[in-house]
Amino acid sequence: RRLNDIQGGAIFISASGMATGGRILHHLRLRLPHAKNTVLFVGYQAHGTRGRRLVEGEAEVKMLGDYIPVKAHIAQISGLSAHADADELVAWLSRRERDPERIVLTHGEYPAQQALAERLEKTFGWKSEIPEIGDVLKIT
Repeated sequence: RRLNDIQGGAIFISASGMATGGRILHHLRLRLPHAKNTVLFVGYQAHGTRGRRLVEGEAEVKMLGDYIPVKAHIAQISGLSAHADADELVAWLSRRERDPERIVLTHGEYPAQQALAERLEKTFGWKSEIPEIGDVLKIT
């Protein structure tokens, strides 16, 4: 809570996320309205999240029940991720002991999921499922 009282310059380092919850909301609420501040996202921001809306230049965001004007400079550094890319996933799958019974791609944006599904079919002959939000999958 003492971080909220800082008046001068400061650097806040927060857990990777998409500004959807947690302490970062309190920091953003206090810092976004001021043009002297910069918010730097170093991770992927998924479509539909507050982080993505900020990166895409939304003028105000709803946060903790209020609409907060975005006057701070918003920046993003790409390429920092703990997630495997398509090449790493294919390499990992190449070392399998047996073929999977089912492949369901649930992470990433649709064009990337589609590209990976096509690559898995071309490389291994596997069909992949890409469920939509709200789909219920039965796992047996």
